[in-house]
Amino acid sequence: PFLFFTDHTAELGKLVHEGRKKFLSEFPSYGSAGAQDQIPDPNDPATFERSKLDFSERRKQRGWYALHEDLLRLRREDPIFAAQSRESLDGAVIGPQAFVIRFFGADDDDRLLVVNLGADHSYVPAPEPLLAPVAGGSWQLGWSSEDPRYGGPGLINPLAEDGWRIPGMSAVVFRSRHGQE
Repeated sequence: PFLFFTDHTAELGKLVHEGRKKFLSEFPSYGSAGAQDQIPDPNDPATFERSKLDFSERRKQRGWYALHEDLLRLRREDPIFAAQSRESLDGAVIGPQAFVIRFFGADDDDRLLVVNLGADHSYVPAPEPLLAPVAGGSWQLGWSSEDPRYGGPGLINPLAEDGWRIPGMSAVVFRSRHGQE
């Protein structure tokens, strides 16, 4: 966990802990007396120690590390994502827990992020205009959270001829491809 911690004098530390509890009591999940008792003392050295990274996790949780490394690389190295232009994106909800975000690039060099936070979702037919490929082109799968390196079953292309079949708890990125397949 990454807990709130401080390094104050004992007197100030006590006040900070009380203030933290008061602030968190405004949230329903921390409002009960039992939940309040579970809020760690930010000035207790053990709170800081619990928040330190365990670098052995890199080996134990290699799939999660690979996933985050690849996502950071994608954001840094893909010119469309790296631009981080709010003016060049649009999004839509395509299901109870599924959505798409389209990143518009110059010369129709677009990216499409499809995310499903719920169970498997069929979006057939698929009337959402953001899902349409660029004129005369198609979508090419560029990245998938289902990659076996992350512990997934394999790269699953959710784009079918008649619509989209999006695996549960997954995300995929497509790149626009000009010309026919």
